[in-house]
Amino acid sequence: MILAIDTATPACTVALIGLDGTVHASRSEVIGRGHAERLVPLVAEIVAGHVPSRILVGTGPGSFTGLRIGIAAAHGLAIGWDVPLAGLSSLALIAAGAPGDGPVAVATVGGHGELFVQAFARGPLKAIGEPTSMTPGDAAAAISAPLVVGSGAATLVAARGSGEALDLLPSAADAWRLPEALRSLPVTPAYARAPDAKPRAAA
Repeated sequence: MILAIDTATPACTVALIGLDGTVHASRSEVIGRGHAERLVPLVAEIVAGHVPSRILVGTGPGSFTGLRIGIAAAHGLAIGWDVPLAGLSSLALIAAGAPGDGPVAVATVGGHGELFVQAFARGPLKAIGEPTSMTPGDAAAAISAPLVVGSGAATLVAARGSGEALDLLPSAADAWRLPEALRSLPVTPAYARAPDAKPRAAA
C-alpha cells in the first residue's frame, strides 16, 4: 500500500491507498497552521501498525512551512520503514479532485498578493506548463480554463470576469488518480517563487 501526504495548503491530508487505487483509509483536517502537531498522529491513525510499501508527499507549490513539515516527516518515515519516497504535485492533487472532465486550472493563495497557478487538461489529467506565481491580473490573462479550483480560484475568476470558481482543498485520497509523471517528482519543495527569507550577507 502507498501512504500519500500533502501539507502544502491549510489542509493536512493523508491517505492509505492500495496498488489497485483502492483507498483503504484517509484523513483530512483543515488546520491552517499546526501541521507539525497533527501530521504524524493522522498517519498513525490510518496505517494502524501496517508498513506502507511506498510514500508519496506533496512538494507544492504552497506554504513554505507546510511543505518543509510534510517533506521532513515523509523522509523520516521512509527511512524508518525503509521504503521508497517520491514527490507529487500539490496543484495536480487539487485538480484531480475537481468535478467534471473538461479543462481545469488550479489557483491557490500565494504570498504578497500573488497566486500559485497551473492549468491542466483532463482525460487523462495532464499538466499544461509549469506552476507559476502570478498576480491575479496576470493569472487572469494567462488562464483560459472555464473552471478554476483552489483557495485562489475566486480571486482569479473575479479578475478575469468570467468562469466558475470552486474553493477546493487537496485530498490525499486522490493521489493515485495522478499520472505517473505527477507522482514521481523529486522530493524537494517546488516553491514557484523565491522564499521571503533572504540569507544574511557576509560581514
